[in-house]
Amino acid sequence: MRYNRGPIYLGQPNREMSIFCFGLSHQTAAVDVRERFAIPESALPEALARLKTMPGLTEGLIVSTCNRTEFYVTGEFRERPTAAFFQSLYRDFRAGDERHLFRLWADRCVRHLFRVASGLESLVVGETEIFGQIKRAYEFATGAKTTGKLLNRLFQKSFQVGKQVRSSTAITRGSVSVGSVAVDLAEQIFGDLDGCKIMILGAGETSEKTAKAFRSRGAKQIFVSNRSYDKAVALAEAMGGRAIRFDDWEQEFRDLDILVSSTAAPHAVVTRAKIEPILRMRRDRPLFIIDLAIPRDVEPTVPELEAVYVYDLDSLRAIADRTLETRKKEMDACNSLIEKHASDFEFWLNRASERVISPAAIEHPQT
Repeated sequence: MRYNRGPIYLGQPNREMSIFCFGLSHQTAAVDVRERFAIPESALPEALARLKTMPGLTEGLIVSTCNRTEFYVTGEFRERPTAAFFQSLYRDFRAGDERHLFRLWADRCVRHLFRVASGLESLVVGETEIFGQIKRAYEFATGAKTTGKLLNRLFQKSFQVGKQVRSSTAITRGSVSVGSVAVDLAEQIFGDLDGCKIMILGAGETSEKTAKAFRSRGAKQIFVSNRSYDKAVALAEAMGGRAIRFDDWEQEFRDLDILVSSTAAPHAVVTRAKIEPILRMRRDRPLFIIDLAIPRDVEPTVPELEAVYVYDLDSLRAIADRTLETRKKEMDACNSLIEKHASDFEFWLNRASERVISPAAIEHPQT
């Protein structure tokens, strides 16, 4: 998509009011890079507190998901190199990381956020999970008091855009979640899922959507394990499956066909040390593991084991790209809506130099 408009300012010329997005995504970085920059929800308050102290920053918000980590900021960042921005926030910044990063300024930043909120920049184009993730990111930032009139207005607008794009176009047709694409992969491997024994590690939104997708395709043997046993029970009962305590999930490996892992653990939970002894009892029966987590749940050496096949988020890209073909014709309609809303936001921005929007007066969006 081309961006033809010039930079957006709130009052000309006002350096402080420029809007920027510093980030990386599945389009610029592989999963092993993304997982090093990912910020789990539990760490967002601390990350926002660090961001708030950054010199030149007026407002800030962090969106971090499995497929992107993006910092939306306002302030004096025109001369700030992208690598320097990240180096001030990450101790583990490595040589070569800069080639995976991007910086978007003004109208490009606005259009990018609208596309992200609409699911157009997702690995699975049209998926809806990103909408809720952006809403939660906004709630964290407003709770930490790191947003102000620009980001409040921008993100409120992005919620409006995301809803309209999905309700006014057919962009959500087909497999429109990472979970549903994972099930597409499972069907390619096994064909009929009726006889497959499937375990879901994790009970969050991605796990729930994946379990529902398996159930809708005929899977009957679904097991759910989660650190919170109550959540595992709730999801398992909804799927007609069985809950397993998190400390006991390896015991089900003897006749397991598919393991889908999507926990929020900061480290690998499916390790070589855990599953190698169990594999000896499987007598070369293949085990397919689909890792939907960031950071990855599966230890990098696990694919080296005999008869174990591991697919991570990047492995699902080819399947997701095939489902995109059925929705490409909707892109023009989506882009037209986004362009209209971006122009509306620019008009507001250029007319609002004397107007102040109190964060307390902003009404949180409802789904």
